[in-house]
Amino acid sequence: MNDSYNGFQSFFEIVVADTPELLEAVYRIRYQVLCVQNTFPDMSADDYPDQLEKDEYDGHSCHALLRFKSTGQYIGAVRLILVDPNNPEKLFPVEINTHVDSQLCDLKKIKRQETAEISRVVIASQFERRKGERRKPRDGEGESNESATRSENNESRRRIVCSGDSKSNGNVIRSDKDRRATDRRSTPHLSLLLMACVMRLSVKHNIKHWISAMEPALNRLLRFYGLNFHCVGPAVNYHGIRRPYCIKVDEVLSRMHKENYESWEVLTECGKYNLSF
Repeated sequence: MNDSYNGFQSFFEIVVADTPELLEAVYRIRYQVLCVQNTFPDMSADDYPDQLEKDEYDGHSCHALLRFKSTGQYIGAVRLILVDPNNPEKLFPVEINTHVDSQLCDLKKIKRQETAEISRVVIASQFERRKGERRKPRDGEGESNESATRSENNESRRRIVCSGDSKSNGNVIRSDKDRRATDRRSTPHLSLLLMACVMRLSVKHNIKHWISAMEPALNRLLRFYGLNFHCVGPAVNYHGIRRPYCIKVDEVLSRMHKENYESWEVLTECGKYNLSF
């Protein structure tokens, strides 16, 4: 098991939202992120007086939450839209709100019962950037003297050498706080952890194809971890600029297993939630 997986297991827990109380937690965090923080510019908090963001697809979707273990706080959520059992030919949102090029992905040739749309991928704002991480200066920007000095002081505090302790042998001794911060930064981005939520839901419902109307930036981030969705259409203005994407689950898992094994361990929880390949 690698450091990324160990960090994931140390700090976070996947919770399948299969009770009314957990579903309410899903809708509430969606409301906070999408409406209050205005992640979806066409959504207003005023339209949700109960502070729960729900829509017509939630009735035939499965949901998962990401819990921060140290506080018990739910800090992320994702849903997987399944085929409507009462109307199997009902279109997925990506089919209605984007243009899927049939030359790149012919959804009519894919079994709808084995297809699901990934949507409502949300992360609480305070967790979007991990503690201790600072934005890298852009070209032409310099770090302020105050910031640079603070960084140097922090680095000095980390380098505590107990020269009088024979057990240290002059090695760096890290405090528990420093060790926890380093371990926290060893975890992958929360978007990959939410995809681990999707993987668990997909195994449960035998989903073999993922589709999504995704921000290009999110796809680039996931691609960094080896989870490369195929773009199958042009950009559209749908809750912001998005493109339609699709992926065959077993193919990407096979490729990740060979080329991005650390990410594969996180995504499948070391093979516990996996489709055969």
